Amino acid sequence: MLYNLIFIALFCFVIYVFYKMYSKKVKVFPPHWHTILLKEVAFYKKLEPSEQKRFQDRMMQFLGEVYIDSVDFKIEELDEILIASSAVIPVFSFKEWHYPTVTGILVYPNNFNEDFEFADQSKTKRIAGVVGSGRLEGKMILSRKALYHGFNNKTDKSNTAIHEFVHLIDKMDDNIDGIPEVLMQNMNAIPWLKLVHDKMEAINNDASDIRAYGGTKQAEFFAVASEYFFERPKLMKRKHPELFKMMAECFRVKF
Repeated sequence: MLYNLIFIALFCFVIYVFYKMYSKKVKVFPPHWHTILLKEVAFYKKLEPSEQKRFQDRMMQFLGEVYIDSVDFKIEELDEILIASSAVIPVFSFKEWHYPTVTGILVYPNNFNEDFEFADQSKTKRIAGVVGSGRLEGKMILSRKALYHGFNNKTDKSNTAIHEFVHLIDKMDDNIDGIPEVLMQNMNAIPWLKLVHDKMEAINNDASDIRAYGGTKQAEFFAVASEYFFERPKLMKRKHPELFKMMAECFRVKF
């Protein structure tokens, strides 16, 4: 009798686990999101209908694999749409892609400081997004204000959420170092690093239109340059043709 009860309990547990796994992974794209995407996400708007469908599928795959939570406000569908779009855009040209280095995304209403405090209005409240480490390993923290700004402003060459997802791509070889090995399989890292250092030097000499934060370290340059590439590709191609070419090879994108 006891063995029968144990078997039934284990069987029910297995069924429950499979149900949770299935219910988490299978998500259906809400048809009205298409209109929102056309309005809010320029990258999506430029795609052919068949590619828009593939973008939708990739969004729902991502949302089925990563949980999104918030602090001091309720997550709305636009939050999910913009976060999922930010995840898909850098890797859209790759047939198969998963983000193994993130399991959850925590969204704050505003920018935050190094202690992850956002209520304080002090000058230290300046972080818009971060990929967690240590006790926050596997987590990403985003400012909702910065998330929206990245898609609302079409001229500033920046997008915080894309920036952080590029860090996750860079992290897939266990190092966030500005050398995304997973993207550079057919590229020589030496010319890439020389170009990066030349561009960082120009930034630090106030001789570049690339955002100043890109001059702080290699990893930040790659993320900042990626923002520029996806937000203002035509401008980058005109002002930084060699960098544009290398970024296009990395992300396998043709603008």
